[in-house]
Amino acid sequence: MSLSLPTIDGRHTHPLPKVAIMPDISLTTLVVLCLAAAAAGWIDAVVGGGGLLLLPALLLGLPHVPAAHILGTNKAVAIVGTSGAAVTYLRKAPVKVGTAVRIGLAALAGSMTGAFFAAGISSDVLRPVIMVVLLGVAAFVLLRPSFGRAADDDAKVPVTRARTVTAIVLVGGGIGFYDGLFGPGTGTFLVLALTAVLHLDLVTASANAKIVNVCTNAGALAMFAYQGTVLWQLAALMALFNLAGAMAGARMALRKGSEFVRGVLLVVVFSLVAKLAFDQWT
Repeated sequence: MSLSLPTIDGRHTHPLPKVAIMPDISLTTLVVLCLAAAAAGWIDAVVGGGGLLLLPALLLGLPHVPAAHILGTNKAVAIVGTSGAAVTYLRKAPVKVGTAVRIGLAALAGSMTGAFFAAGISSDVLRPVIMVVLLGVAAFVLLRPSFGRAADDDAKVPVTRARTVTAIVLVGGGIGFYDGLFGPGTGTFLVLALTAVLHLDLVTASANAKIVNVCTNAGALAMFAYQGTVLWQLAALMALFNLAGAMAGARMALRKGSEFVRGVLLVVVFSLVAKLAFDQWT
């Protein structure tokens, strides 16, 4: 339902944006959702993929809430944690903000394009493809232990204009398109792609990926807010826990380095494969 403001003569002006009504939630469900938000923030800050935990938690905790409200609330929570992690990384990690923002804007455009085509493509077709890609990624990371380490010779390769353009078009536009079309594991793909294309170590790639995520989350949240599909009260509370988890995860990644991020990355990749397989065959 939309509201409108009355004028002096009794007529109404343009309608105000819709506001989602907060559903009744038990204290137990609220606690579980807040803990899930904290854990998702930690995972997302280290290597991406926090949505793999947060979205299912919201879906299970709010079974009668429309999917659009789940997605909108998820974005409202995630953008706070992602922004906090980005600020934490900016203070201590070598982040090129200009490059990250340009990639983020390309990702925003790509995600809008992907969302436009999403209605005509079945996720049942995409899941097996993504599972194969992720297993290939896991095999690559396992067979190349030096991948994403600061000491790797690749990390010494200068970031040329050509590499930057490739990152903007392929990483930003390509992964942004995937995010709008399908979504799961976008943060993890960003970290891997930035590591490979710009020859960053995994910690620096995670830092840059957070800025890209802020850009894409902001665009999506603006649309959800306009449509009135955000449970703002619930999102505000969960966002505090997500922020705490994200800042803790960013600090841990900075302190423990690329080898720690690499281990978390493999866990997240295999978890994503397991989730996609479960969704495909159940």
